[in-house]
Amino acid sequence: MEQKGCCVWFTGLPCSGKTTVADLVAEELKKKNLRVERLDGDIVRQSLTRDLGFSKEDRDKNIERVTFVAKLLSRNGVAVLVSFVSPYRKARDHAREECTNFVEVFVDTPVEECEKRDVKGMYAKARAGEIKDFTGVDDPYEAPLNAELILETVETTEEECCRQVIEKMAQLGLIPSAGGEGTPEEPVYSPEEEEKIQKRLEDLGYL
Repeated sequence: MEQKGCCVWFTGLPCSGKTTVADLVAEELKKKNLRVERLDGDIVRQSLTRDLGFSKEDRDKNIERVTFVAKLLSRNGVAVLVSFVSPYRKARDHAREECTNFVEVFVDTPVEECEKRDVKGMYAKARAGEIKDFTGVDDPYEAPLNAELILETVETTEEECCRQVIEKMAQLGLIPSAGGEGTPEEPVYSPEEEEKIQKRLEDLGYL
């Protein structure tokens, strides 16, 4: 099966677990000898978008640049795993329009849990007014309305979340399934075999 390019876009509140799950998925895909690239908020901010701040305008511009890179990679047969807060639906919808085989993964972690996981203390600083326009505190997060997959990380381990993503990608025909069976776009049986099976079922009275 020739590898299909795709863009798996992990979105959710800060400290929701996006990066952790995306990194685990990347490791699993590499084990399958697939071409994988990771685009993560902290890394991209250090290189591609270091000139941008955190205003709504700058955050939109940040996602625009990430979308452009993901578009180029996904259309050239690479599995791109993107992990950004990306709080605004309009920006994510634009990424869906631009990228090949876009899969939106909503890492659905309540803000209270995110604060518990916040080792950098960003939420506390935002609540103290030291950080402005912080998503989940004084700037809204617009949850996806039709995500291909929702991960509820409070009740689910990181490994289980990774497995769910891998299964969804296989279900969508983007990667080979675990057992090597045909994907939805690659039928297990040829048309001739299907005809024989159908004839046999008719003879047995099942059809």
